[in-house]
Amino acid sequence: MTIRITRDDLRAAIDAGTVTVVDALGGEYYARQHLPGALPLVEADVAERARELLPDRAATIVTYCSNPSCPNSGRVADRLTALGYTDVRKYAEGIEDWVAAGLPTESGALVR
Repeated sequence: MTIRITRDDLRAAIDAGTVTVVDALGGEYYARQHLPGALPLVEADVAERARELLPDRAATIVTYCSNPSCPNSGRVADRLTALGYTDVRKYAEGIEDWVAAGLPTESGALVR
């Protein structure tokens, strides 16, 4: 079971630079709006792209999707844990909660 993280704790971790945030929605949703510094990674791509995007398996990683009823963040978190990532958490309330709180977001596709 993935540990949940609150909006306030996630915001503090983002501000401190102590977390890697993973957007489990991906695609157009990610390009339109995502949490600051978030990396796009959907469930279907975890096995293929996780090692490239998330090379440190001991780093704190937080997954999120749209809201508590969206299963994407939990599925990506479970897949990462199965691959040996040891500190994976889930922001279950998702980007809808983040935006409703008036917190900043970014837009645009990931450029690597």
